[in-house]
Amino acid sequence: MDARVPALAEELLQIERALRVEGWWSEQSPSGEALASVEPFCVDTLTFEEWLQWIFLPRMKQILEEGSALPRASGIRPMAEVVYREHPLRAKELLTALERFDHLIGGPA
Repeated sequence: MDARVPALAEELLQIERALRVEGWWSEQSPSGEALASVEPFCVDTLTFEEWLQWIFLPRMKQILEEGSALPRASGIRPMAEVVYREHPLRAKELLTALERFDHLIGGPA
């Protein structure tokens, strides 16, 4: 098992927590069509928060649970900085968790 898995699992929980604390967590899933977007981060069909909740978190949890190969790099924090440039203080907890996630993914196995 990759030594980063426990820390990555914790960061995924922190990302979810930050979304919930800020009220960016939704109980209703976007449409199947919206989830099927082929654009990066589904920018044409989902908000960034929806992408994190409905695409990123489930996909990463599945990778960790199955023991699949982890991505070699992650650049989610820079995308989040663009999205939250108007309210970085509100997004501080989320930005911090995404930065830690990016760092762990880019670190040694």
